[in-house]
Amino acid sequence: MMTWMKMNFQNSNSPLMEQLIFFHDHTIFIILMIMFMISYMIMFIISNKFINIKILENELIELIWTTTPPLILIFIAMPSLHLLYLMDEIKSPNMTIKIIVHQWFWSYEYSDFPNIEFESYMINNKKKENFRLIEVDNKMIIPFKMNIRLLITSENVIHSWTIPSLGIKIDAISGRMNQSNIMANRPGMFFGQCSEICGINHSFMPIQMESINMNKFIYWLKNF
Repeated sequence: MMTWMKMNFQNSNSPLMEQLIFFHDHTIFIILMIMFMISYMIMFIISNKFINIKILENELIELIWTTTPPLILIFIAMPSLHLLYLMDEIKSPNMTIKIIVHQWFWSYEYSDFPNIEFESYMINNKKKENFRLIEVDNKMIIPFKMNIRLLITSENVIHSWTIPSLGIKIDAISGRMNQSNIMANRPGMFFGQCSEICGINHSFMPIQMESINMNKFIYWLKNF
């Protein structure tokens, strides 16, 4: 869970989110180097009062500041493209979960198992043991360390199924089936919300997912 005034990301719970955090740190390091270099150059030019001929009319310097930006963009683009392909790659999923979005709730269908489908509404109470506005009555259950394919669509307006700690955000569009994959690294309870400005009850469409081991998942299926 996020806390107020927290500047970093949530702890990652998927290999993809780990790579996204690494890419963020990589890009921030490059940006900081650019900021320090530009700041130094500005102070150096100001201190020379714009009359230093070696600074103003130097072909080597012009060559450097012309070739450096493309090189920087290459260092940013290569890991970025690698991540984009990883996010789209879905290879040999162990199970499939279909997510259907309605106004204003989610429904889940476990396509590999018969009669495993349910609707998920936000719990509208103020008990101290519940997380306000982000806890639901029927949460999505998955086994961890399993490659899971998600199929998502919408019955009406556009929504977005998002769990930040998994590094996943899928748009749910009416008449279109989008897909993605998730793999939880550890057991736990994870939360998200609709990330699309979908209408009047946009703030009341929480997502709650529980990651458990395979034995408990099989027990949950048998007792559904």
